[in-house]
Amino acid sequence: MNSPPQAELIHAITRPHRDLMTYYMLACLVFPPAFPFLILPAYFRYHTMRYRFTDEGISMSWGILFRRETIINYARIQDIHLRSNFVERWLGLARVLVQTASGNASAELTLEGLKEFEAVRDFLYERMRGVKDPVKAAAAPAVAGPSHSELAAALREVAAELRATRVALATARAEEPGDSDHG
Repeated sequence: MNSPPQAELIHAITRPHRDLMTYYMLACLVFPPAFPFLILPAYFRYHTMRYRFTDEGISMSWGILFRRETIINYARIQDIHLRSNFVERWLGLARVLVQTASGNASAELTLEGLKEFEAVRDFLYERMRGVKDPVKAAAAPAVAGPSHSELAAALREVAAELRATRVALATARAEEPGDSDHG
């Protein structure tokens, strides 16, 4: 679980790491004749990209002429993936792909250029599961229901009954006449 200082570190992330611009430049160099046309959108994307982690959700915005902003509440997050290609790994970067139940196969939000990608992933998992403050969660009164030891005992009892049923079925099959003779 994330400690409160780590949550503050995540909340402080507002921009991608500067190595993302290096990655964009290397990606644009793959097509040298098109470099001047490819680098301009990448440059403006990098310099306008902003992240905001709040208590309710996460947002990402970018663009100059066509400003885009995506906001996702933590409760809507369905899955989180980390992706990085060879160059991104070499630069120590990764993308955090956040998926919702929107029906879209691709990620709803992709956080690019993060060095703290594992901490961000853990932070988002923690928030999507509803754990806001580990100290408050530990101090909160327990919800009425069976304890862990009671559940473990019940599961052991069920497993023992399943084993006994399996043994009884095997014994019954072995005692059936003509099972080994087919003719």
